[in-house]
Amino acid sequence: MIGKKEDMSPKNILLTGATGFIGKRLLYRLDEKGYRVRCLVRPSESLDLKIPLRHEPEIIYGDLLDPASLPKALEGMDVAYYLVHSMGGRSIRQTLAFEEKDRQAAENFRRAADLAGLPRMIYLGGLGDITDKLSHHLASRQEVGRILQAGKVQTTILRAAVIVGAGGAAFEIVRYLVERLPVLLCPKWVYTESQPIAIDNVLSYLSGCLEAQETTGRSFDIGGPQIVSYADLMRMYARVRGLKRSIVGVPMVPMKLSAYWVNMLTPVPAGVVLPLAEGLRNKAICRENEIREIIPIRLLNMEAAICDALAEEAQGPGKLLSQQACFLPEDLK
Repeated sequence: MIGKKEDMSPKNILLTGATGFIGKRLLYRLDEKGYRVRCLVRPSESLDLKIPLRHEPEIIYGDLLDPASLPKALEGMDVAYYLVHSMGGRSIRQTLAFEEKDRQAAENFRRAADLAGLPRMIYLGGLGDITDKLSHHLASRQEVGRILQAGKVQTTILRAAVIVGAGGAAFEIVRYLVERLPVLLCPKWVYTESQPIAIDNVLSYLSGCLEAQETTGRSFDIGGPQIVSYADLMRMYARVRGLKRSIVGVPMVPMKLSAYWVNMLTPVPAGVVLPLAEGLRNKAICRENEIREIIPIRLLNMEAAICDALAEEAQGPGKLLSQQACFLPEDLK
């Protein structure tokens, strides 16, 4: 049954993580829907919008690690998106400190939201069974969700695995490796199954939660229509680009060594590759699909998601001018 829709009049939305891979795209989606958006941006960052918005967002400078900067950002807001979560740092050494920072940021935001009387919050977390010896990265994402839901604010949690889109770390790793290497010698973690999802579908779920009352205060798994491995994504990328590639498994490759290897061949820092690789030790598959009934959307196959990402790319390996340049199966065109 399609969920009952709330009043579609514009709401006051606080968007954290507005400069990031998902946050910037969500800003455009919310703007298209007519919502009034306030962006919390760190003083060291700027919101660089290459395509003009219909409505200029309000910019509030603050930092989740600075509790004093949060009350002003939350004042008068109806809903807040919490899209801040570390992937580590540029170096592997920096990744060791991200868990405590994420924990502190979530606790600061929860306390500030409670004091402000914020009605709703929406958080994008990660898939994974807490009993499955989760990687530090996935365990931290789940911990952040628990911290946010422990407050007074009705918090919706969406849990996703790999998100495929232009500029996302997962996609850029696949793109650069497949473009540059005719034979890919891959460690064991590239064969772990997951349920990746296209960035466009993630945005539809995130924005759709504003309009579906029954998502309030609940948690949902979100995923695409296919269960695949990283190796499968590489093969799909090669097919979409019309490239001949061979993937050869290499056992017993230490995680740190594979992270440095990927960093040498791609623009993705080793400190980001490592938590991604460690997360791929765990299967990340939806345990339930109730969100599909509440927010019914067309889920993109990974071939189509890859082609969308390539069409969006402006520079670098894999540049395509449009989807028409992709070698997509006929039923996906």
